[in-house]
Amino acid sequence: MLRGRSLSVTSLSGLPRWEVAELPVEELLLFEVAWEVTNKVGGIYTVIQTKAKTTADEWGDNYFLIGPYFEHNMKTQVEQCEPVNDAVRRAVDAMNKHGCQVHFGRWLIEGSPYVVLFDIGFSAWNLDRWKGDLWEACSVGIPYHDREANDMLIFGSLTAWFLKEVTDHADDKHVVAQFHEWQAGIGLILSRARKLPIATIFTTHATLLGRYLCAANIDFYNHLDKFNIDKEAGERQIYHRYCMERASVHCAHVFTTVSEITAIEAEHMLKRKPDVVTPNGLNVKKFSAVHEFQNLHAMYKARIQDFVRGHFYGHLDFDLEKTLFLFIAGRYEFSNKGADIFLESLSRLNFLLRMHKSDVTVVVFFIMPAKTNNFNVETLKGQAVRKQLWDIAHSVKEKFGKKLYDALLRGEIPDMNNILDRDDLTIMKRAIFSTQRQSLPPVTTHNMIDDSTDPILSTIRRIGLFNNRTDRVKVILHPEFLSSTSPLLPMDYEEFVRGCHLGVFPSYYEPWGYTPAECTVMGIPSVTTNLSGFGCFMQEHVADPTAYGIYIVDRRFRSPDDSCNQLTQFLYGFCKQSRRQRIIQRNRTERLSDLLDWRYLGRYYQHARHLTLSRAFPDKFHVELTSPPMTEGFKYPRPSSVPPSPSGSQASSPQSSDVEDEVEDERYDEEKEAERDRLNIKSPFALSHVPRGKKKLHGEYKN
Repeated sequence: MLRGRSLSVTSLSGLPRWEVAELPVEELLLFEVAWEVTNKVGGIYTVIQTKAKTTADEWGDNYFLIGPYFEHNMKTQVEQCEPVNDAVRRAVDAMNKHGCQVHFGRWLIEGSPYVVLFDIGFSAWNLDRWKGDLWEACSVGIPYHDREANDMLIFGSLTAWFLKEVTDHADDKHVVAQFHEWQAGIGLILSRARKLPIATIFTTHATLLGRYLCAANIDFYNHLDKFNIDKEAGERQIYHRYCMERASVHCAHVFTTVSEITAIEAEHMLKRKPDVVTPNGLNVKKFSAVHEFQNLHAMYKARIQDFVRGHFYGHLDFDLEKTLFLFIAGRYEFSNKGADIFLESLSRLNFLLRMHKSDVTVVVFFIMPAKTNNFNVETLKGQAVRKQLWDIAHSVKEKFGKKLYDALLRGEIPDMNNILDRDDLTIMKRAIFSTQRQSLPPVTTHNMIDDSTDPILSTIRRIGLFNNRTDRVKVILHPEFLSSTSPLLPMDYEEFVRGCHLGVFPSYYEPWGYTPAECTVMGIPSVTTNLSGFGCFMQEHVADPTAYGIYIVDRRFRSPDDSCNQLTQFLYGFCKQSRRQRIIQRNRTERLSDLLDWRYLGRYYQHARHLTLSRAFPDKFHVELTSPPMTEGFKYPRPSSVPPSPSGSQASSPQSSDVEDEVEDERYDEEKEAERDRLNIKSPFALSHVPRGKKKLHGEYKN
């Protein structure tokens, strides 16, 4: 067992530091419960899917995921098989014999973890009885009209039933169960109410009430300690859900959340400080060729340029080699995701670029799904015109090439005035006339159902960014997810991200932030905020985030106008970078991917499980706590080479983006920087508890 096995070691500074000891996984069973197992709804799906390989490598056949059964997902993502573990096999058989429908198999993702899936609809006839069980357990009632909460009750009841069957047949093995979000929380509540011998962890990725309050444009972070929680939840008709979430938090042996900023929020919203912060990671795949990600950027950038040629036909009076592609992506939460502050900063950026007579153009994509009728006819026409011009250019080129070839064979230099005949000139003139358009290039690629009230379109009308010729900032709203089968922009999301220059995510409410994390792993710089978990994580672990392509907007201690000005300066500074400076920055950004690898961040989850076992089974598992855990960890130092922040060594006006700097900085040694960063990431780091008794500061201004 773990008794006598200490988890504390001494760091180089002489202060105690946390280290992860090996768990006796052969004596344990680990179950991870979430509504998004094989069921893609939001970010939790990404957490579980990407973490599965690391966890499966550690736990082997003793690791199981529990989720809901949906026929389509089962057919496309799960390979059915028989359970190898005797306790799990007996639990599945027992529930199936008693009128449930439990499916077992391997989830076809990296790591191929085992999954246990419950058919919710098949067991819905038990709903009233299970509502009574929940009321007896924690005095929480669920309204009949809240179908989602009713589904979660069925799912939770089946989970608790399954875990009881497992523990009844687990012999000498101890069970650890981790529950993600309120949707899985009822299983935890019922398990504790029935005194099942399991060690429980509850992880919240965002508090229910926090998301609702921020979406309502309430000054959230300034008034965290002033909200009447029960009143706010009741007014939004989510009081029963809030009670389920809060009961789950207080029933768990260990409570975790994904970031320090969400830990502060949970302390006030859910009335319990998280025991451990477990940041979200990704599966990072390194290319065998060091700079392959740079080649991919060039390749996919060319495909985005093709789309832009069609979208702006007739108005293509800007140089695509001096054009930067920016984007924002995610759920259509106008304020929470920071689309409001982003649009305002784009208006100010447009003014700055025009005032300085810049030859840099910025094309900004909003990839945020909304209700649409179909593609915009003008947008489709633009791509058709572009293809027509491409075909004409190729046919003329072939004729030109044949005449040139014949002349060279005769030993002659052809007369360039006669090599194109009258028909060729006529075709080209007609092609030029076909590119004329009376209207401006559209700001949206689709016909929006709520065009007049759409927040993004309404803001675009207010700030006047209509893609005029004089505008240096062009805006394109693409209100659906990207797909390689799209007739408009045939690219997957990853390909599109690699082709862009900068991802901008100035979120007001972002418990973690997978979009900037994905940019970082792909070597694309990004903008985030100190109200996002990702931004706080980078501030903690990188001495100069801007030098590594992570621009962090202060939305916590600045007024909205100041935050907007700061974002504008970040964007303007990025526009002033030379091509070489952007390449240097992308190299540094990609090196940060090691920070986000589950092979490192998985240690936080390991520590949470240690702590859970020591609390659930104190007589058998023991964690020696010699001092309060530290929150400081490894830190990427400020680059010694110049520019430490690429915007810091630039001229006062934007430079051409396609011309290399004539004066190369001799101090920039990429190999030395990369080697230092590689050594730094390998050094031991602290596992993050939330410090107790430490006064937290809230923002000073409304955002």
